Amino acid sequence: MYSLLIKQFFLSKTVWLAFGILMFLGVLSISTGKQFLEHQTKAVQKTITHQKKHLETQKKYHKDDIAYLTYYLKFAFINPVDALSGISIGQSDLNSHIQSVNIVALEGQKHNTDLINPMRLQVGNLDMSFLIIFLFPLIIIALNFNILSEEEETGTWKMITIQAQSAFKYLVTKLFIRFVFVFIALNLLFILAKLVMEIPFSTNFWSIVIMSYLYLIFWFALCFFVILLRKSSSTNAIVLLASWLLLVVFIPVLVSNYISNKYPVEEAFSMVIKQRDAYHEKWDTDKKETLKRFYKRYPHLETYGYPTEGFTWLWYYGMQQLGDDDSQPEREAMYNKIKKREAASKKIARFFPPLQLQLSMNEIAKTSLTNHIEFLNATTKFHEDIRLDLYPKIFEERHPSTVDFDKYKPEFFKPKTHFSLLKNIVPLVLISSFLIGFALFKNLKTFK
Repeated sequence: MYSLLIKQFFLSKTVWLAFGILMFLGVLSISTGKQFLEHQTKAVQKTITHQKKHLETQKKYHKDDIAYLTYYLKFAFINPVDALSGISIGQSDLNSHIQSVNIVALEGQKHNTDLINPMRLQVGNLDMSFLIIFLFPLIIIALNFNILSEEEETGTWKMITIQAQSAFKYLVTKLFIRFVFVFIALNLLFILAKLVMEIPFSTNFWSIVIMSYLYLIFWFALCFFVILLRKSSSTNAIVLLASWLLLVVFIPVLVSNYISNKYPVEEAFSMVIKQRDAYHEKWDTDKKETLKRFYKRYPHLETYGYPTEGFTWLWYYGMQQLGDDDSQPEREAMYNKIKKREAASKKIARFFPPLQLQLSMNEIAKTSLTNHIEFLNATTKFHEDIRLDLYPKIFEERHPSTVDFDKYKPEFFKPKTHFSLLKNIVPLVLISSFLIGFALFKNLKTFK
């Protein structure tokens, strides 16, 4: 009987249609991820090459004036591309992973990004995370919504309960066949993604695989729960599709709106205005006061004195730095609110598997907003290190030929992983176990 169930399942046109859709869109999603990785990798390579050429060009034009040479030089700080970002692109298509900065005020430079087609941003990316979160549940629903109700509606269920050794085992077998089919499709896509995007078998890769498995098990558990409500096929389909819309579409939108209203980031605009105003005001501020504040931040530079007559690079860079300093409260407030948004999203996501999987994948692939904020904070440190290294050379008016500018090569940010697999597994396991356990409890007498 069970071999007939397998044959019957694979003879269904719906099954092969579902498999074809999964494979076709899966290949597209992997292709999208591969193109994204290639684009980001090329950008990094071009940045490294460009910085070297840029340095040579500026040295040629300003070979006798270190002040102008360093003023025009740009230094690259790069957030390295993780191969897993091809699976979950997250925020990394919107936020620049390369910061090319000079030694003037930083805040206005940090938020520069590439020009992006707004239509593409509106549509989003068809990456593997999108496929797993949105499409796989629909396939699971299509394959499972009527596995019991159809038998009852056609009158064959009574025969099965009489002839089969265990009606429950029969039902579970039908569900298991579909379970194996879906997981074979998912494994094929993961293997293809690993080969095409050259993803190593790392802990992070297996974390994404495990989280995806548990997410799909949740949808099988939900289908099992609805099936055992013993309603009609049409009712099952409506309930499951409504659940999909609620969990995958409506709740994430509601959560996003709730968090945006609870933690409004109005500082994003005021920070840039404050930085620009603070800098421009310094042109009319007493130069000695500007230098006093500058030396208060960097006491070791006070040996350069308080020149107040005419234009000096010492005063100019002090003025630039104070522009950043005056906007620091807004910057920290904005970053703290963004971190609070992420923390609130994670807390709420524990109860909603689609949202939890998306946030988990972004965190594992280092494409989350938190990762970008950490990159911007590291850019601030990178910028300060270069400034403090160049300031003495500028203020002492050293000749460019005495400075080893070749040592200023693009540097790479070292992102940290905050993802805890155990903490993210527990909610999915508990929700799936509850659905299966409650369904079995309600039908305990039926399947005795």
